[in-house]
Amino acid sequence: MTSTTTPYHPGERAVQARAGRLERADHSGRAIGRVIPAVAGRFLAERRTLVVGAADARGRLWATQLTGEPGFLQAADERTLTVAARPADDDPLAATLAGPAEVGTIALDPAGRRRMRLNGRSAPDGRGGLVIAADEVYANCPKYIQRRSPLGRPGAGTPRAVATGPTLSTAQRLAAATADTFFIATVGPDGSVDASHRGGAPGFLRADRPDRLRWPEYTGNSMFMTLGNLELDPRAGLLLPDWETGGALLVTGEARTDWSEPARAGLPGAERVVELTVTAVVELADATPLTWTEPEFSPANPPAAV
Repeated sequence: MTSTTTPYHPGERAVQARAGRLERADHSGRAIGRVIPAVAGRFLAERRTLVVGAADARGRLWATQLTGEPGFLQAADERTLTVAARPADDDPLAATLAGPAEVGTIALDPAGRRRMRLNGRSAPDGRGGLVIAADEVYANCPKYIQRRSPLGRPGAGTPRAVATGPTLSTAQRLAAATADTFFIATVGPDGSVDASHRGGAPGFLRADRPDRLRWPEYTGNSMFMTLGNLELDPRAGLLLPDWETGGALLVTGEARTDWSEPARAGLPGAERVVELTVTAVVELADATPLTWTEPEFSPANPPAAV
């Protein structure tokens, strides 16, 4: 936190001011706490997945997904989240989360269109899991979440990298261009990491080139955590889950926000556009032992393009 009067850092304040949302941001900021309420603890204990964002040893930001049976996430106390899982060896955050790390996390309930974020400091628990000391805890609205329910996949194998490279392959660009959901990790000026959710109609994420991804930013809670971080530090990591196979596409690079009217042209609902220059890609097979039901798209989704 940057002062006793606001939970926001200067990058977030700059974006809020440019968007004309300072008053709304101040209202939303009242929801940011430092403890895990009992209702949040129950929510976490019911989840099957947790998205985690962090920086690797080279300083690159990644977002990945941890999975377990209900109960693998537990609020040990009001300031501590335990996670009975760690990334597999081929995951770009495996080495990072084997030691102390700043992390941003988001727990998503697609079936109930609920989500909550918990950011803080992670350490291995000595039993193959993590202990996260919470610095920020807050819930977000249900907008742009596609309704899905998890299905088990008894034959799932061990998570493993099936493709790596500096840019997106043709198949990976197609997967990105048909996605309706992704997660993004960014970093604040003090090194704290945030993980957030983005959703829209299939096609809202554009894979214009092998080294370029682009998406519209829709109206939200006006906190601008992601864009505020990008205002000061362009590093970002994206996680694109494959809801049908249990695979995942992990992308890292540098992002910038384009506020211009030409950038928004043809993108209904776009208030601004973010463009990510891709610097590395890891595609994981069997990233989770789950698949999901067909989506019921959020009624808040604008059309992807005109």
